[in-house]
Amino acid sequence: MEGNPLKKLEKLGQSIWLDYIRRDLITSGELKHLIDKDGLRGITSNPKIFEKAIAQSKIYDQQIKELSLKGKNNKEIYELLSQQDVQNAADQFKAVYEMTGYKDGYVSLEVNPHLAHNTKDTIEEARRLWFSLNRPNVLIKIPATLEGLPAIRKLISEGININVTLIFGLPRYKQVAEAYFSGLEERINQGKPVSQVASVASFFLGRIDSHIDPLLERIIEEGNKTDKDAEEAYGQVAISSAKEAYQIYRTIFGSPRFNILAEKGALSQRLLWASTSTKNPKNSDIKYIEAIIGRDTVNTIPPVTMDAYRDHGYPELRLEQNVEEAQRILLVLAGLGIDIDRVTQQLEDEGVEKFNKPFDKLMDAITKKSSV
Repeated sequence: MEGNPLKKLEKLGQSIWLDYIRRDLITSGELKHLIDKDGLRGITSNPKIFEKAIAQSKIYDQQIKELSLKGKNNKEIYELLSQQDVQNAADQFKAVYEMTGYKDGYVSLEVNPHLAHNTKDTIEEARRLWFSLNRPNVLIKIPATLEGLPAIRKLISEGININVTLIFGLPRYKQVAEAYFSGLEERINQGKPVSQVASVASFFLGRIDSHIDPLLERIIEEGNKTDKDAEEAYGQVAISSAKEAYQIYRTIFGSPRFNILAEKGALSQRLLWASTSTKNPKNSDIKYIEAIIGRDTVNTIPPVTMDAYRDHGYPELRLEQNVEEAQRILLVLAGLGIDIDRVTQQLEDEGVEKFNKPFDKLMDAITKKSSV
């Protein structure tokens, strides 16, 4: 397997997690194959992934009917189905979890997306899911909304592993890291261990370019003096954001404050690159994989992108290349009339809704399948 680009990523210090879950992936032996042959190190899920898995297949139909006959409602059925898949996948990754010293081998399950702006209920549901799953190598996904930040801090202080999702902007990323630090410090102050408390910060990339590139195209088409800046920024804002986020990560987790936590056994909250499938057909299908390879990071990719990278990826540490140019690209956006902070806040708001809709569709589909 020396020639497998996915295995090379592992050697370069980047973990590949699969942005996909479905029961037959686990029961068919395919997941074990990906772990053994490609060096797969984890799985992430979200309401949209489960909507496709449960609503758009017949794999779960029989169990849905059985649970319905037992008097379970659609939300209870969804939780039982999704938790069973997450538990079984986590069991498959248990050896990876132990081998990597609790760094990898995680499977993520998201709280109800409708709770994204409700701190109290997010905390309660995350606790319930955590104890119900009863696996050390699971991550509870919580959106990085303003209301999610205190929930992250509280749950980390309780020793619950958190995948902070829907991060689009650098200011919000700093707040997420602060919530993690504060949670660990609170836990230590309580005299509790932190060596098995895990968290990742999921920074979404592709949607940034999908939003900003049309704005840049308009500027280029207008043909004014900002053309050159717009052309250089086109298709590069997401990658530039990732490079700057990684610089922030290295500063924060190389600080004296974190060194104190690390001496107590704390793990760093690694950056996880999400939304890394290519949206623009004009670009390479592995654009966001190639550009953001860096040590101590995670890249979560869908199956089609994973297949593409296995086929024609060229791994090399690039995340710290041309950092000054990346920083310049982010700075010129304001001069182009693009407020990157406003854009990333809009993407966060839209991201919550993008999970609400498939969750609601899934609830409707389970209701229909229960009555067949």
